[in-house]
Amino acid sequence: MEINSFQEFWNIVLDVWQNGLYGVDIGHILAAVFTFFFFMLIRHMFSRFVIGRLKKIVGRTENDIDDEVIKAIEGPLNFVPIVIGVFFATELLNLTDNMAVGAYNLNRSLITFNIFWIFYKTIGPISLTFGKLKDIFSTSMINWLIKAMHGLFIFLGLASILEIWGIQVAPLIAGLGLFGVAVALGAQDMFKNLISGIFILAEKRFHPGDWIKIDGVVEGTVDEIGFRTTTIIRFDKAPVYVPNSKLSDNATTNFSRMSHRRIYWKIGLVYDTSIDQLKSIRAEIEDYIMQSDEFAHPPEVATFVRIDSFNDSSIDLMLYCFTKTTDWGLWLEIKERFALEIKAIVARNNSGFAFPSQSIYIENIPQSVQEKIENFPVD
Repeated sequence: MEINSFQEFWNIVLDVWQNGLYGVDIGHILAAVFTFFFFMLIRHMFSRFVIGRLKKIVGRTENDIDDEVIKAIEGPLNFVPIVIGVFFATELLNLTDNMAVGAYNLNRSLITFNIFWIFYKTIGPISLTFGKLKDIFSTSMINWLIKAMHGLFIFLGLASILEIWGIQVAPLIAGLGLFGVAVALGAQDMFKNLISGIFILAEKRFHPGDWIKIDGVVEGTVDEIGFRTTTIIRFDKAPVYVPNSKLSDNATTNFSRMSHRRIYWKIGLVYDTSIDQLKSIRAEIEDYIMQSDEFAHPPEVATFVRIDSFNDSSIDLMLYCFTKTTDWGLWLEIKERFALEIKAIVARNNSGFAFPSQSIYIENIPQSVQEKIENFPVD
C-alpha cells in the first residue's frame, strides 16, 4: 500500500516536472530563467567591454560626431544582452504552436525596438552636421526638424511592432479618419498656432535670446519657440507662454536687431535765456555728440540739435541722436554721462532748466483794494 502510494506520488512529481507550465518542462523553464539572468549579469561586462572598445576606436578620429554617436547609443547597446538573453531563454523552452509564435514575435519586437531606439538616439549627434543648414534655416527650425524626425522614428517603430503582432496600422489610421476630422474641428486654434510658428521660423522674425516686444502682449527675451507656444522670459524673470498666433497677428518689435540705440529728448530752457546763450548751448551740445566716439555720426545716422518750440513755460531744445552700442546697460551709462554734460553746459552758459509755472499780471487795481492790501497786517 505504501509502495503504491509513493509510486503514485512520484508519478505526479514527474508529470508536473515534464508538463510544469503550459506543457513546458520545469527543467527547461529553470534553464531559461538561469540563461536570462546570466545575460543580465554579464550585461555590464558586455557594455564596458564593447562600449569601451568603440570609444577607443572613435577617439582616434579627428571629428567629434562619432564620439557623440557612441555616447548616445550607450543605452541601446546596454539593452543588447537583454535581447540576446530573451532569445536564448525562449529557445530553451522548446515552445510549440501559439506559444512558439508568441515567443518569435516577442524576439522580433525586442530587436525592432532596439534598432529604432538606436536611430532615435543618433539623430541628436547627426544633427551636428546640420551646421551648414543654418545659412538657410534658423536654429529653431532645425530644432523643429530634429523633433519631427524623433516623432517619425517613434511612429515607424511603433507601427513595425504592431505589424509584427498582426495589427494592421493602415486600416487603423483609416478608421481614425472620422475621429481625426472631429478633433481637427475642435483643435483649430492648435493648428493655427502650429502654422503661425512655421511662418515665424521661416521668416526668421526672431531667435532664442532676442529681446522682443509684442504690442499689447508682452516684452522680454525669447527662450524657446515651440510647436504651439513661444516661451518669453520677462525682465522680472517670469516666463510667459505666448500662443504663436499672437506673435503672428500682433506687431512685434525685435530690439536685438537694432543697429544703434536712439536718444530723443526735449530740453526745456527758461525764457530768460538770451539768443546768444541759446546758440552757445546748442553748439556745445552738438560738439559733444560729434566729438564723442560713443555716438554714431552723419551720414550713418541722422543727428539733430535744434531750437524746437516755444512751450508754455520753456524754450524747447530738441535733441535727436544715436549711440553706437545697442547694449542696454552701456546705453544707460552713455545717456547718463550725456545728461550730466548737458547740465554742465547749461550751467556754464548761465541759463537754467524750466519747470511748469504760471504768472499772473494785474494791470488795474481799484483804489479801495490797493489800500486794503497796503494796510493788511503782517506778523
